[in-house]
Amino acid sequence: MEKQPDLSTLTEQEKDTLIITLLGVIDALRLQVEQLRGELEHVKAQLGKNSQNSSKPPSSDGLSKPAPKSLRKASGQKSGGQKGHKGHFLEAIAEPDAVEHHPVMQCAACANGLGGVAAESYEERQVFDIPVPRLEVTAHRAEQKRCPCGHLTTAAFPPEASASVQYGPRIKAVAVYLNQYQLVPYARVEEMLESLYDTRLCEGSLFNFNQQAYENLEDTENRIKAALLQQEVLHADESGIRVEGKLHWVHTLGSSGLTHYQHHPKRGQTAMEDIGLLPKYTGIVVHDHLKAYLCYTGFLHGLCNAHHLRELAFLLERGRLEWAGEMIRLLAVMKKCVDRAKRRRQTSLSPQLHLLLSQRYDAVVEGGLKQDALLNPPEPAAVPKKRGRTKQSKAKNLLDRLKAFKTETLRFMDDFRVPFDNNPAERDIRMVKLKQKISGTFRSQNGASLFFRIRSYMSSAKKQGYNVFHALALCLQGCPLNLVGD
Repeated sequence: MEKQPDLSTLTEQEKDTLIITLLGVIDALRLQVEQLRGELEHVKAQLGKNSQNSSKPPSSDGLSKPAPKSLRKASGQKSGGQKGHKGHFLEAIAEPDAVEHHPVMQCAACANGLGGVAAESYEERQVFDIPVPRLEVTAHRAEQKRCPCGHLTTAAFPPEASASVQYGPRIKAVAVYLNQYQLVPYARVEEMLESLYDTRLCEGSLFNFNQQAYENLEDTENRIKAALLQQEVLHADESGIRVEGKLHWVHTLGSSGLTHYQHHPKRGQTAMEDIGLLPKYTGIVVHDHLKAYLCYTGFLHGLCNAHHLRELAFLLERGRLEWAGEMIRLLAVMKKCVDRAKRRRQTSLSPQLHLLLSQRYDAVVEGGLKQDALLNPPEPAAVPKKRGRTKQSKAKNLLDRLKAFKTETLRFMDDFRVPFDNNPAERDIRMVKLKQKISGTFRSQNGASLFFRIRSYMSSAKKQGYNVFHALALCLQGCPLNLVGD
């Protein structure tokens, strides 16, 4: 430890120099304390984030999942199926595939033999089950006939019999369905097919099935992209994935009946320009607040209020900011009013109600800005400013967004075609994130392209109510579903 100087032996000039030095040390320590305090607050904020108050996925919550919290209010109805719900249950059919007779051989009362007595009636019970799984082999035999002219003519084989021995479209569809839709890895698909159908497919065959589906869907993908440009409202989102061990991004653009996925090394406007859909679109796009979307002025924007609610929930939990709770309640009221108007087949809110809700929105934002100014006063003018934008609190950033993009935030209230949130796009992305979690990375660019084109087709088919397996079987027969009409 450094020995402290004896102040009694110092001259006045040496004392002044020491004081200046100590003041400099104090300022340096004060700055360091402020930096450490800021880092501590940042770490505490990060630790306080979870899937319910931020955009973090539920899988990041780990074992310490937060207690369930929902912004929805109780409906007052009992749990389970509601009145008028059709329900799903087994019903006996008139023409079963097989019938097994169980004869009565003796009387249950006196044990008299009844083998020769005719049955006067019967009681029937039906058991629904699947047949024993096995491959069905069909031999295609093309006739050969010799003409009197001497020429031998052979009948044409169907498209599914292009080789002497091969797999048919249904077993191919099963393999592609398991791998691309249920996200079962190649090795486990091989194991499942061997267990179920007693057939062993190599990884190369499974890849060829995917490649065939990919090639058969080229025209379908182009038709989906063209049809998306004609939709009134689209949902857009993007998320990180890994391709060949490097960070890439999957971009999704979808409507109520169509989905398109595309992967790209970039996340922002460069990727959107290369994909080529958003630059040509002229309707309404619902998205989060990624600035790359806001660069486009050819279409109207709607911001996802589910994102806003999560951010507001975080501010309410961590900062105890009353305005955040008020905004949560106000957005919930707005959504309830819009939903009620839709149920009444109305196309807009009444002017009086719309004005009241809009003014309340402005009042909550202004109140939040005033509260933030008190909690986070600006630095004195004497303090030298750092280069770049002045750092703001998370609350101020959100308030600025809610104020500057009020029209986009409340688009759902002004135009009933626009939903409250961007959940359709997030649902489209969710399966991609699950694929990422299972596989870790796409091992090649081609593998990523296969997955996203096939996934676009399957997602669109499911949205339109088609059976995904049957859709894949048609695809592998060379005639995919027409998902966009003529």
